[in-house]
Amino acid sequence: MNGNAHFRHHDTAVLSVTAVDAPVVKTSADFDAVIGDSYRRNGLRPGMLAALAGIEERRWWAEDQHFVDGATEAGRLALEQADVSPDQVGLLINTSVSRSHLEPSIAVKVHADLGLPTHCLNFDLTNACLGFVNGIQMAATMIDAGQIDYALIVDGEGSREPQERTLERLAGDGTTAEDILSQFATLTLGSGAAAMVLGRASRHPQGHRVVGGATRAATEHHDLCVGDFTEMRTDTQGLLEGGMGLATALWEAARGEFDWDEMDRYVVHQVSKVHTGRTAEALGLDPSRIPLTFPTLGNVGPAAVAITLAKEAESLQRGDRVLMMGIGSGLNMTCLELTW
Repeated sequence: MNGNAHFRHHDTAVLSVTAVDAPVVKTSADFDAVIGDSYRRNGLRPGMLAALAGIEERRWWAEDQHFVDGATEAGRLALEQADVSPDQVGLLINTSVSRSHLEPSIAVKVHADLGLPTHCLNFDLTNACLGFVNGIQMAATMIDAGQIDYALIVDGEGSREPQERTLERLAGDGTTAEDILSQFATLTLGSGAAAMVLGRASRHPQGHRVVGGATRAATEHHDLCVGDFTEMRTDTQGLLEGGMGLATALWEAARGEFDWDEMDRYVVHQVSKVHTGRTAEALGLDPSRIPLTFPTLGNVGPAAVAITLAKEAESLQRGDRVLMMGIGSGLNMTCLELTW
């Protein structure tokens, strides 16, 4: 394949990865209780979130908390675990989908709250649920190029407001089955935060090397999942089929450059039971090597892959091969290999 579809990194390692759980647990049964009448009026059964998506619960930030505070806390923990001081960080990337305003960037508040130095480049990078993986790719490129020594990637997501508004809307008397199904994905979202510190592998032999990966786009599907500050409307079946086509095409195109058939872990984007099962089937992956967080955390957007990796880290052994598999509505997909 021509162009930049395949990429390799030469001197970058993951020094730490952290997750921060939002504290308020909201079960799918709680949501069913709010919109149960709308389900029944339209010939649908309560329990779809648990039965179809496999999501039993998700989390919200408390009313006095903000998702940016979660991103900041995850970043602080990641720096502490990596034993990297704030004044050493040359790049901060925030990859959150969630935002409460259009400008300035989310990154500037995290930068200020963490006391990062004035020479630390900082900005938001948004690419739907693929953002965190893209952030790793960009940071590793800058480290390999010698522009920076350390990078911090953060992501904080908050699903409370769009889910409260969606539940209120779907509980209305005029709600149709089409309304419920098109906004179903909004109710699968979750809140949480994650962060990662990257540095030079040559200086940190204890780190987890960033090997490289592959990327591919299928932007003809750009209208299948569209979200704003209050809701997300999704063509669920179309998105599933488009995503499987994209994943299969990327996998086959990368085969000549990478051997990913027998990885120790496949850290996939956490969408649903159906999506994960279809991905494993389409690519021939061993389901036992795919750790899951969506049953109790929901789909935490671009933070989901990093959160899953952070929760899996203690079970990984030195030398394990890990494939981070991010996909974002639009559609875009990147697979990124790490050696643990």
